[in-house]
Amino acid sequence: MANHVLLNNIEHKNLKINGERSAAMGDNVWYAQTFPMEFRSAQAHYPILFQKDSNTGQFMPITLFGFENEGNLFLKESKWEAAYIPLAMQRLPFYIAQQSVVKDGVNEQERVITIDLDSPKVSTDQGIDLFLEYGGNSDYLEHMANVLEALHIGLQENDDFIEAMVTCELLESVTLDIELNDGSKNQLMGFYTINEDNLNNLSQDKLIRLHNAGFLQAVYMVIASQAHIHDLVARKNAQITA
Repeated sequence: MANHVLLNNIEHKNLKINGERSAAMGDNVWYAQTFPMEFRSAQAHYPILFQKDSNTGQFMPITLFGFENEGNLFLKESKWEAAYIPLAMQRLPFYIAQQSVVKDGVNEQERVITIDLDSPKVSTDQGIDLFLEYGGNSDYLEHMANVLEALHIGLQENDDFIEAMVTCELLESVTLDIELNDGSKNQLMGFYTINEDNLNNLSQDKLIRLHNAGFLQAVYMVIASQAHIHDLVARKNAQITA
């Protein structure tokens, strides 16, 4: 169970972060949330699909790392085998929370950094220091603060992006039929992708709106990223025969 606390340089002055990427460090997930501003980097390595929240009905874009729970095919020998790691994974074990502060007599919400103390990445023995000797933030922690800010802004952007996708009827359910070298056949269900027929038949007005919002390029990046499904199959086959 996660144990999120507000990060500070007094109680946590000796904390370090293990930079290893492995199942033992909590990286063995098969997908992670992403957002349009990240698509350019993510689509070079991972398939980008959409998932629908069964409770809210809200869609969200995700990067796919494998075909099953605890099946991240990019993990090997304590490393992540890709030149780019999505921000939702980079940020671990840090999160953003809201804290009430009073400024000039007015109560405001301020974003703060929290840390999951129960994360296997957190240590007091070895790893990357979070704070300098006299309490200042280390370069690593400053970098993580920037990662969290970019992630926060990006996830907010998802609302407008998804609204545009739904309005233009560009999302459709997809079933991926996967056949491996050992003869096993599998179906990956529950995800959505871009409906290319609907995209090709959009009115000029809707296309212009998507372009002006910066979403049209994002749509084509999602489509281009589908080629990496074959790469995931190759990784899975290599894992089976290893």
